[in-house]
Amino acid sequence: MNLEMLQVADAVAREKSVERELVLEAMEQALATAARRTYGNKHVRASIDRETGAISLVHVRTVVEEVEDEENELTPEEAAKLNAELKLGDEICDSLPPIVLGRIAAQTAKQVINQKIREAERERVIAEYEPRVGELISGIVKRVERGNVYVDLGRGEAVMYREDLLPRETYRQGDRVRGYLREVRNQPKGPVVFLSRSDAGMVLRLFEQEVPEIQDGIVELQAIARDPGSRTKIAVISNDPSIDPVGTCVGMRGARVQAIVNELHGEKIDIIEWTSNPAAFVINALAPASIDRVVLDEERQNIEVAVAEDQLAIAIGRRGQNVRLASELTGWNIELMSAAEEKDKREAEVEKARELFQQALDVDADFASLLCAEGFYSLDDLAYCSVEELAAIQGFEAELAQELQKRARDALLNSALSKEGEGNDASETSLLDVPGVDEDIALLLVARGLTTVAALADAAIDDIKDIEGLSREQLETLIVAAREASGWFD
Repeated sequence: MNLEMLQVADAVAREKSVERELVLEAMEQALATAARRTYGNKHVRASIDRETGAISLVHVRTVVEEVEDEENELTPEEAAKLNAELKLGDEICDSLPPIVLGRIAAQTAKQVINQKIREAERERVIAEYEPRVGELISGIVKRVERGNVYVDLGRGEAVMYREDLLPRETYRQGDRVRGYLREVRNQPKGPVVFLSRSDAGMVLRLFEQEVPEIQDGIVELQAIARDPGSRTKIAVISNDPSIDPVGTCVGMRGARVQAIVNELHGEKIDIIEWTSNPAAFVINALAPASIDRVVLDEERQNIEVAVAEDQLAIAIGRRGQNVRLASELTGWNIELMSAAEEKDKREAEVEKARELFQQALDVDADFASLLCAEGFYSLDDLAYCSVEELAAIQGFEAELAQELQKRARDALLNSALSKEGEGNDASETSLLDVPGVDEDIALLLVARGLTTVAALADAAIDDIKDIEGLSREQLETLIVAAREASGWFD
């Protein structure tokens, strides 16, 4: 019987892929739990000899200063009668006769062993697969339930939900499948390993496996946008000027990229060379469409792209797929339009800017048209460009450029102050009424978005300390003055 206990422990350890010692500890705990049905409230400790399998049971009593449980505790005086060297906290173990496991006791022991083994399996799965999140792993399809695929990984089980599969992708029991380890989640019923074939990380890892230059760090994957099962766009860059990153990823006669396409059941892959120039990057990302013109708005992270009429459908793609993936890949909001639409929009912008210049700068139509032709479309463009840039326009002199810039700044300041006044009572303080604020300083504050006395009073010095032309001490003084004007210290 004793040797059979060790044989059972060895068999369970092999079957569940857990340590033999853990199984024996579970058996010991199970025996101690079952013994309580025989010995009542006694603290029972069971042990199994690791060599012979012999089982021993002992009653454990603890030496305490004040006894609350007479059956399991004893005073120092009582302990001294048994062993003079015993002190507080020591334990005395008295042998107990072996027990006969009845049906209920055996069932209890079995439940304890199963619980301990489940806990060990949970810890093993987490320890083994959590560090591998982000890797590709393979397994055998164990079963398919309601479209979800359960995969046997050998030392654990993983699940691929329906949304983690590629469209029109089906598996049957016994099929081998490779997936991207997306997450390991410890749930009340046990740890769950989540695989995915639709995650963008799947494509990245496949390229790392197929392209040695990526593993060596010569070629880097900079960005990816994926429509699972249909099309993927990736941006690559080479750290070696002599190596073409796109050609490297495509491979000889397309062998490398074709291997990835086959793994993804025909999903199209566009490989694009990454560049720090956003306009060129967007043009590359919209391939195969030919681009006529791009206009960037860096402040709004928006880019307008004009294409010929016959290229518009190609640039948009089926159900907007091409432009959507290009936008996701580049991080820019792409606004597509035909060349005719772009021309109409530009004419409208020029007309609007021309009217603004005529009204705000007090110039004639021809002068306003000249400014538009030189690329100025707003008062901000004029107010905050360098005087040299304006003076470089043919027919302009430094004095004219300075006067033009002054008018633009005055118009911006008046506009900001008028907006401030719209929301305030006439009796409230104007920004120009704050001590120390003149027109030049007010322009600097307005350019930073501080268009009201309240905004200046609420400003933190660390947020505005880099305003060009104003020292930290000046700004501190202005903020205090604005707070006094706003009644902070009343």
